[in-house]
Amino acid sequence: MNIDFLEIATLELDDAFAYYEYQQQNLGHRFIYEIWNTIERIKYYPKAWHGFSNNTRRCLVKNFPYGVIYQEKKDNSILIVAIMNLHRKPNYWVDRLK
Repeated sequence: MNIDFLEIATLELDDAFAYYEYQQQNLGHRFIYEIWNTIERIKYYPKAWHGFSNNTRRCLVKNFPYGVIYQEKKDNSILIVAIMNLHRKPNYWVDRLK
């Protein structure tokens, strides 16, 4: 299954990595590890998490206050829409779906 990222989701991932790495050495790497584990779960069980609309779902990241917002496409690929900080405005990413 192919996994693609919106460019802004990649920037969110980079920003979160930098934030956690600044807080504590290697914490950013642990964050990335948990993000990739989350994406692997999405890859194998794409319909397992809470749905919003337009095939858009959210899977929570273990050990960090983040969720991965994604869409399952008709070609069975996954589009990562946001790496969402759960302490941020809840639906800030919705405009990305248009």
